[in-house]
Amino acid sequence: MDTAARLLRLMTGPPFEDPDPHAAWTEMERISDEELGTLVPVAYRVGAKSELPHAVGVRFAVEAAFAERQARFTPEACRAMFDALVAGLTERKWADLARGSAAVVRCTGPLPDVADAARTLVHFMLDNDRVDKMYALFAAAGLADVDAGDGDGAVGETLRAVVERAGRGAGPIALDQFDVIAGLDPFGQALLSEAESAGSYGTPPVLPGLWSRIADLPAYSAFARRALEAAAERARAIQAGEITYRADKAFDTAEVGALGHAARLALCRDEPWLPGLLDRLLHDIAVAPTAAKSLPSQALLYEIVRAGEEFPTPELVTSLRTVRTVVRHAGVPKRLDKMLKRVEAALAERAEVALRLPGLGFGPGGELRRAAGEYEGVVTVADDVRLTWWKDGAPLRSVPAAVRRDHGPLVAELRELVKRVRVQLATLARALEGGFSADGVHPYARWRDELAGHPIAGTVIGRLIWEVETAPGVWSAVLPAAGGLPDAADDAPVRLWHPIRATPEQVGEWRDLIVERRIRQPFKQAFREIYPLTPAEQETRHHSNRFAAHLVRYRTMAALFRARGWKSGFLGPWDGGGEDEAERVLGAGEWLVRFRHGLADHTVDDRLASTDRVRFARRADGAWRDAPLADVPPLVFSEAMRDVDLFVGVTSIAADPDWDGSGTARAYWERAAFGELTESAEVRRDALARLLPGTRIADRCELDGRFLVVRGDLRTYKIHLGSGNILMRPDDSYLCIVPASGGAGGAVFLPFEEDRLTVILSKAFLLAADTKITDRSILAQLHRSA
Repeated sequence: MDTAARLLRLMTGPPFEDPDPHAAWTEMERISDEELGTLVPVAYRVGAKSELPHAVGVRFAVEAAFAERQARFTPEACRAMFDALVAGLTERKWADLARGSAAVVRCTGPLPDVADAARTLVHFMLDNDRVDKMYALFAAAGLADVDAGDGDGAVGETLRAVVERAGRGAGPIALDQFDVIAGLDPFGQALLSEAESAGSYGTPPVLPGLWSRIADLPAYSAFARRALEAAAERARAIQAGEITYRADKAFDTAEVGALGHAARLALCRDEPWLPGLLDRLLHDIAVAPTAAKSLPSQALLYEIVRAGEEFPTPELVTSLRTVRTVVRHAGVPKRLDKMLKRVEAALAERAEVALRLPGLGFGPGGELRRAAGEYEGVVTVADDVRLTWWKDGAPLRSVPAAVRRDHGPLVAELRELVKRVRVQLATLARALEGGFSADGVHPYARWRDELAGHPIAGTVIGRLIWEVETAPGVWSAVLPAAGGLPDAADDAPVRLWHPIRATPEQVGEWRDLIVERRIRQPFKQAFREIYPLTPAEQETRHHSNRFAAHLVRYRTMAALFRARGWKSGFLGPWDGGGEDEAERVLGAGEWLVRFRHGLADHTVDDRLASTDRVRFARRADGAWRDAPLADVPPLVFSEAMRDVDLFVGVTSIAADPDWDGSGTARAYWERAAFGELTESAEVRRDALARLLPGTRIADRCELDGRFLVVRGDLRTYKIHLGSGNILMRPDDSYLCIVPASGGAGGAVFLPFEEDRLTVILSKAFLLAADTKITDRSILAQLHRSA
């Protein structure tokens, strides 16, 4: 019998002799999405105490596949899903109505008549007060009353019961939403249930284009704007004292959920009216109208940020960054910072809006001037954003007393403008870098006029290398800050240059030019690490062990996951908390990279993790399917592995000069602290080769394999280019120097920002003048080893 039939029989009987009943987990890839849809209702019927020996195991395998793939339900399978939900009421005392909604929106044919089953389910849930998924309840009620309406907007008895139950204690915004949902057809109601259940246990991956489909529902689209405008008006009234202020009580739970849906819809459609509305709403819900350190609605603030994680816009990021500076609640800024990292990482994957930036009144040269009596405030945008004050055509060292006295509001306005522009430039740079793997292109005319020619964005665009397709398949690279703009047709494609598409000679030429012209790039581009597929990875085919078997500081790595837009569960000493796979979507949403890691011990204060394999999956029919490494586009593979290299390089205990562990951890430290260089360390070596000749310690330094060798007056030192750890000649004794912030390396021009490079340069400057060292701990090591 075929695989699907065999799995079906294992769950339903009669029992038979199966050669390998445990193969169900691996066999899921062999069944079609439609066969999976047939098996899901059967799996739901399998009880925890099934007498069939392998039924429960197959059930878990089917449900795991259901959570990872887009199952397809025939009308018969859709009806079977509702029958299974009803049958499960006796044992479970509950029904997962979201599965019914999932079957509806994935039905491959006309919706079957499930009115009787849906009615039974709704009344059971209402009678037993099991209404945790209200949208799914609406969807089931709509199916129960599918023939109840008479075409004039009336709803049936079951829907009316759900509207009444949902509306208990709910505010006007939620009540408005419930009335709108009740008027939708069953498919529209099921779409909203899908949105409610996204990411919940036992539900499939979100339907592709879900919010675009919801936005196509005219009644709900109109509600979204109406709801957000009502929320903004209520928040304004609270600020004006027209509504009594109560901390965190501006909106009830149902209203927050409705407004979260409204925000997602409007952000998905990138509505032009939204930025101004969110500017007002976010400020008014984040700051109490009194001097209190509370705020009108933390819940709505965080819900809008979560909506932004799904559909980010640069205007939303700017609004949230502004709110972060004015909120008074002690814990909110820290949480906002964590959430904003995810929003900005997601923005990089939304290329159609990520590069949008307002002009804010700046002139073509990135300069804005405002008069203040006989003085003038000048905001300039170059490598950084600066505010200076001028008089009679000459800059002043500080804000004149007369300006502070007579033009205080203008001073505050310009200082706030500096902060805002810095946020916008940082967001733009992160969006450009994060979008590398998407390999997006822009029409030359738009890139020239709206990006390179933009008074603010142009300062970022100009310091990056771009490629213009001047003939089919022929790309010409240009650095606007060094060579101006090329002549090209208005519709010629433009994309960011990436070193993986260049020859080593071309990469070297760009690096030389960047250093020669002292151009500090907004992110590492010319000196970017590349990660081609290795022979070992071609052998393993479906996974890479390139960064496996490292010991890392887990909490630091988890923070880096968030900062780089990766999602992961938190490890800990609980069931299932021993290992996890961090994930990030790349390549314009078409590729998924997974990085396995697990706890190395269970200490609380200094938990270590061990790293494992990296693997990739490709999106197919709305689900992720494992893919061979050779099928991954080289740019996507390189960017993913660069992130993993960053995680390991930054958090490995080998990079800790003060590590004093024992056992296997100590053995790893001794092996890795001075080991072979990774790609990032090789790039660091290349950068030092170009930078050191221009420093005052050039005659005391040389690069030797894995080390920067520094000749002091007391000793000669070998600084490892990967970890930054130091050995001293002639006996290679270890020298521990814990880096301080700043340091001599700060005086050296760096073409890109990197902490490890700065630390290595700082140590080199310190050790080249070792007779001037005053730190007692360092001196004790030098004299003990002399």
